[in-house]
Amino acid sequence: MSELDDLLADLTSGDEDRAEAAVPKLVSLGEAAFPALRALLDSPDTDRRWWALSVLAQNEQVDVDWLLAALDDQAAEVRQCAALGLCAHPAPKSVPALIGALQDPDSMVSTLAANALAAIGEAAVPALLDLVEDASLAASKSVAAQTARLNAMRALAAIADPRAIPAMMAALKEGSTVMQHWAETGLENLGLDMVYLKLD
Repeated sequence: MSELDDLLADLTSGDEDRAEAAVPKLVSLGEAAFPALRALLDSPDTDRRWWALSVLAQNEQVDVDWLLAALDDQAAEVRQCAALGLCAHPAPKSVPALIGALQDPDSMVSTLAANALAAIGEAAVPALLDLVEDASLAASKSVAAQTARLNAMRALAAIADPRAIPAMMAALKEGSTVMQHWAETGLENLGLDMVYLKLD
């Protein structure tokens, strides 16, 4: 067996220690390991998909499309791994999928998607503003919708783009203290907290 075969056997062994030890070695093999890892992404076994995605996400040469595809995985832990991987590989092309992931039923996926959008920065601002200002989401009582808006505002606060100022100002008047908090944080990051928050 080749070194790659040995490492893949460890990765898919079901033994967490063996799998964990194999990850950095597989990462170091770079693109040579990609075909086998890509094949594992189609495995019916959730653990195999998760471990393969974990290795791919840590590789600088990874195709972002592979991570984006995994945002639709049926297993929440695989979607979490994909969103975390996209934090390390910020790309404007990921924005639409990450905006969708903000409404994932799993709150950790939503949180990590917001982190990835914040890492993308200015290119994500228009889509984040569309979500925050979506009247149907704002009126929705669903936890996923509210979590999406909160995480979108958190991402906007981190990016600190002046285009978000009107949305942040509007959020200060919302009933949600968490939304108000992230709006205040965003204004503070923009250096506008003294201007806007002390007018009362």
